[in-house]
Amino acid sequence: MSRGGVQRPNEEVRKAQNMALMSQAGSSHCIYSEKLRCIGGHSNIMNNMEMFKMKDICFGLDISSLNSSRRVQGNYLNRIGVERRRGGLAIVAASPPTEDAVVAAEPLTKEDLVGYLASGCKSKEKWSRIGTEHEKFGFEFGTLRPMKYEQIADLLNGIAERFDWEKVMEGDKIIGLKQGKQSISLEPGGQFELSGAPLETLHQTCAEVNSHLYQVKAVAEEMGIGFLGTGFQPKWGLKDIPVMPKGRYEIMRNYMPKVGTLGLDMMFRTCTVQVNLDFSSEADMIRKFRAGLALQPIATALFANSPFTDGKPNGYLSMRRHVHIWTDTDNNRAGMLPFVFGDSFGFEQYVEYALDVPMYFVYRKKKYVDCAGMSFRDFMNGKLPPLPGDYPTLNDWENHLTTIFPEVRLKRYLEMRGADGGPWRRLCALPAFWVGILYDEASLQSVLDMTSDWTAEEREMLRNKVPKSGLKTPFRDGLLKHVAQDVVKLAKEGLERRGFKETGFLNEVTEVVKTDTTQCQNDSNTLFKLIELFRIPSELFFILVGVTPAEKLLELYHGKWGQNVDPIYEELLY
Repeated sequence: MSRGGVQRPNEEVRKAQNMALMSQAGSSHCIYSEKLRCIGGHSNIMNNMEMFKMKDICFGLDISSLNSSRRVQGNYLNRIGVERRRGGLAIVAASPPTEDAVVAAEPLTKEDLVGYLASGCKSKEKWSRIGTEHEKFGFEFGTLRPMKYEQIADLLNGIAERFDWEKVMEGDKIIGLKQGKQSISLEPGGQFELSGAPLETLHQTCAEVNSHLYQVKAVAEEMGIGFLGTGFQPKWGLKDIPVMPKGRYEIMRNYMPKVGTLGLDMMFRTCTVQVNLDFSSEADMIRKFRAGLALQPIATALFANSPFTDGKPNGYLSMRRHVHIWTDTDNNRAGMLPFVFGDSFGFEQYVEYALDVPMYFVYRKKKYVDCAGMSFRDFMNGKLPPLPGDYPTLNDWENHLTTIFPEVRLKRYLEMRGADGGPWRRLCALPAFWVGILYDEASLQSVLDMTSDWTAEEREMLRNKVPKSGLKTPFRDGLLKHVAQDVVKLAKEGLERRGFKETGFLNEVTEVVKTDTTQCQNDSNTLFKLIELFRIPSELFFILVGVTPAEKLLELYHGKWGQNVDPIYEELLY
């Protein structure tokens, strides 16, 4: 690779890369390339999977599973039906703001907002779905510069035409694509995001990721465009990042500097991979929410992959998590949510929390109305200054929930949000980690038992320190790495009990928690004798254990790369 850019893959390299993308974790998980040559999209690849066929997805509601919420759910179901109520339009179920919002004929109540969240409860036979989302940075092969919007538009149009996706427009600008239950969207700085369909197995969700990358590469490489899998833009500053023509992002961009100094970095220079998982009842949601929050710093460490900013090391293993954490961003809408661990937590308390988060916007008449810093409670009372006398719909409530950025986010499912974006092999490992823990009763209970005596101060400490020290973060009488080893073991056991032969997807995180003691030939006695004899500082000892992806990148930077960050565009190229 030249210092000034990344060489475009030739035909042989392209074929080899595409063949690699077809392979799943483990030797037996392969989708034949012949089946992918004629992919028209996600539905076709799923039809070709003989072992794990897709079933219709039904978002049913098991009211009996929420004894404490019977009245709430019943009220919710009545209010979102097609019937008219007191002569006015019923409030519609929330959906992406692609059309004019329905005007509410009567005010929403807090009960409606609680019921919206409760409607996510699914009976056991209808849940256990896996929805994976990932973002990536597009760049020009020759210059490594970020893609311009015009290039992104050409890419979206090319994917739509070649692989039969439906275009999503805002005004006369293309801003995304849809196909079935999956979508492609643009983050504020042009980060290219796949929001996957809710699927049954990790084989299916990884096949979906691979199909997406195949389609994107097929069009992008012809344009001289590549995609980088990392958590933070490693080379370019905010002034170099294009702004996407989306109204909501303009509002956020104007508001962010008023509440901190890192908000724009969070918007324009970060990428993540996350998984969205179901719950069967309010009690099930609470247990998964608590386990997810407690373990989020471990996920951050395992997937830490953003050690560079502005072309040099930034002092963090996960710069992405750093800009999400500190009050320099917007502490009103981020954090570890200590109230989740309280005895009174449930759907209602989360609604109270979300109501206190300042608004960003309302979508009306195909335009975003700037409501930054205003109160959703005032909106519910018809007192929103830009829209006096107007009341919110459930669509407005859903949009508001998307502007909250805690470590775990509750909508009609739970979002695990702690991991950096990474290369394709880690895009399957992240959902595998969480599915093995949260979708297996024994592993989930073991995690809850393990973390039950962790204090709020300890959870906050881990959240603050892990972005810098990763698995080497001291915790109680050991290192976070030791806890992570136990958790990864529980995840593997949970996947084994699922019975779908999914444990191979955990290989990436298993490798991270292995001890790296090659300098001492795995002789722990020699290692500790050296530490004692030469009084080696603990910081140097920690280098020998728990190597994260970010640390491997830093080793390359200081060695093979000659303190030049450009090779990361080849190292982490999709």
